[in-house]
Amino acid sequence: MIRSLLTLIAIVVVASEAAGATDYVPRDYVWTSQSSDSSGSMPCGGHDVGLNVWVEKGDLMFYAAQSGWFDENNTLLKAGRWRLHIEGDPFADESFEQRLCLDDGAVYIKGRGIDIALWVDTEEPVAYLTVKARKAKATTAVAKPGGDTPTATLSYESWRYRDRAVTRAECQQCSYKWVLPPDCTTFADSISATNGHLAVTHLNREHTVFDFTVEREQLTTLRDSLYNPLARRCMTVDMRAPDFAYTGTTHGTYASTDFLSYNFVARHLRQATVTIRLANSQQPMTLPEQELAASRSRSRSARWWHSFWQRSWIVVNGNSPVAARMVRNYELMRYMLGCNARGEWPTKFNGGLFTFDPVYADSSAAFTPDYRKWGGGTMTAQNQRLLHWPMLKSGDTDLLRPQIDTYLRLLPTAEAWTRHHWHHQGACFSEQMENFGLPNPAEYGKHPQGSDRGVERNAWLEYEWDTALEFCQMALLATRHTVPDGFAVGSASRPYRLLAESCLRFFDEHYQYLARQRGAKTLDDSGHLVIFPGSACETFKMAYNPASTIAALHVLTATLADSSLARRLPPVPLRVVEGDTCIAPAQAWARVQNVETPQLYPVFPWRLFGLGRPGLATARNTYLKDPHALAMRSAKGWKQDNIWAACLGLTSEASRLNAEKLADGPYRFPAFWPPGFDWAPDMNRGGAGMIGLQEMLLQEQPDGQPLLFPAWPKDWNASFRLHTTDGRVVEATIDNGHITTL
Repeated sequence: MIRSLLTLIAIVVVASEAAGATDYVPRDYVWTSQSSDSSGSMPCGGHDVGLNVWVEKGDLMFYAAQSGWFDENNTLLKAGRWRLHIEGDPFADESFEQRLCLDDGAVYIKGRGIDIALWVDTEEPVAYLTVKARKAKATTAVAKPGGDTPTATLSYESWRYRDRAVTRAECQQCSYKWVLPPDCTTFADSISATNGHLAVTHLNREHTVFDFTVEREQLTTLRDSLYNPLARRCMTVDMRAPDFAYTGTTHGTYASTDFLSYNFVARHLRQATVTIRLANSQQPMTLPEQELAASRSRSRSARWWHSFWQRSWIVVNGNSPVAARMVRNYELMRYMLGCNARGEWPTKFNGGLFTFDPVYADSSAAFTPDYRKWGGGTMTAQNQRLLHWPMLKSGDTDLLRPQIDTYLRLLPTAEAWTRHHWHHQGACFSEQMENFGLPNPAEYGKHPQGSDRGVERNAWLEYEWDTALEFCQMALLATRHTVPDGFAVGSASRPYRLLAESCLRFFDEHYQYLARQRGAKTLDDSGHLVIFPGSACETFKMAYNPASTIAALHVLTATLADSSLARRLPPVPLRVVEGDTCIAPAQAWARVQNVETPQLYPVFPWRLFGLGRPGLATARNTYLKDPHALAMRSAKGWKQDNIWAACLGLTSEASRLNAEKLADGPYRFPAFWPPGFDWAPDMNRGGAGMIGLQEMLLQEQPDGQPLLFPAWPKDWNASFRLHTTDGRVVEATIDNGHITTL
């Protein structure tokens, strides 16, 4: 029986703008000493731009990145690195402070007589840097003769000032991976500098990894009809620094990479504003004649961030340091996701916008700052989804749109793949998919004569097509929310329904198609589809009726109210372990390839089993007794045991695993988690941690009624504001085990 704390409570649900509600203000995050290197950077961002900001050896430094900077090889390029050196070493003493103000989305740096602010405008992809000398007396000792204020040097440091061969060792940064052509090159940017102005352009060639993939996968007859975001893609930096005069270039090395520095000097600096506009598109771009005034940008961006924090929040009321750390890192992760609210492209699981020099993530990776493992334009769907599920409970459906809209853009390609290979309808999205919709060319593999070229010849990825169903479910649930720039509701949500319907149609038609290849009938004796060959995640391969796929089809079919398909779906497979009924990974399988636990996917993300639902004992048996589930248990990377423990009301387990998942990472910023299975910062670890914490606080019964604090220790005092799947907002408090609500 669920303990009394889980008893359903009649509550009143209130909107976040309710009269008299007190605004939530997140706490600042502060450093009082300089950092050693870029791994000790602090994130700052907005719109679709992220900055890594740190002060090292007296210099302010920052990387800038924008979603969509895909070069010919599909490497996700950094826009560059900036350095500000101020004479007199104003950051050398105890007056130094670097502060991330979450409530207005800015980083503030103080030194002896110097105030600096950095932020990104939330309406436009423009970063701002302002510098102000507070008091002349603080700098007179080091000022130039004839002046009482310091000299400042602003530098743009480019490692793409020359062509660079992409080596076999660093092939994972791009989409070629281990089928890297011998002449693969990261081509030089075009860079020009004049007084007060810097312009950087990277214009992709016509022939890209898209063309290589089309030829490798024998799709040349479809080439002209397929979506190609890479050819002639243009990435630009436009920096305006009117107080700085251009003084020329110098060479240097940072971390493991040489660079060319374009230097600008401001003498007798009192105050200065630098604007850095980033852009990327395949369409001609026209820059505005005049940038928005820094003060107006700061004001409107601060208002956006303040509004962002009112959507949802979690507060621990001081009696548990473990819970407080979990909540703080949840909040920092949510902030990093918010920095891509206006992106055309989704936040990447393998570092997002905030990767740093790779040698600090892996000492053997002495590569350029453009490097990240598992590719720049490649989406590994199982990893991507973990960043996006928590956006529903946090009310951040605008952050979900870049990912779902990517699937919408790629829908025609996914349907063309199905028609081309199997001559039936429906959208086939591969598990490791490029941003142009085709399987990664290396993972696609080599196909012997006569083999099915629609299937990836890859031991991990073959027949794994069902993760797209999770994004379909997210999209359909998101249409119930009304967040600015979120999903369209009502009839305007039709494109998302069409996406879901096409994905379901693929499974229905494809497995009847495969059955016809094997025999006379398309359904089994019970009139059900036979999902074979299937794949239970990347782990149980050549599977017969895998639990993860069956659960996905049942839930998405119910969401769409497709009764005809529902009748053809087999039940979720079960088996007996030590005398108890458990969920089986599948009815049968040929081999185990990876370390996932798909037998618990019917718990999360699909919620067929769990608290307040039938089969709770079966699901708990699976978690507690299944030998594979026990062997795979971990809080590393994208592991989901923390989520399942919370969904099953296993409070002690959920507390332990979520504390591990949301513990501080090894780098200075606590939400920069180590590579795990992927790269740093490990964004899918952060997303999985967010989900697990949310599930400890709020779940729902099948009828939509909330379960409050279902896996939360009764002696941890806390409050939250979170969203339910029907778009309502729930606020609740637990104080010494007593639950109250607004």
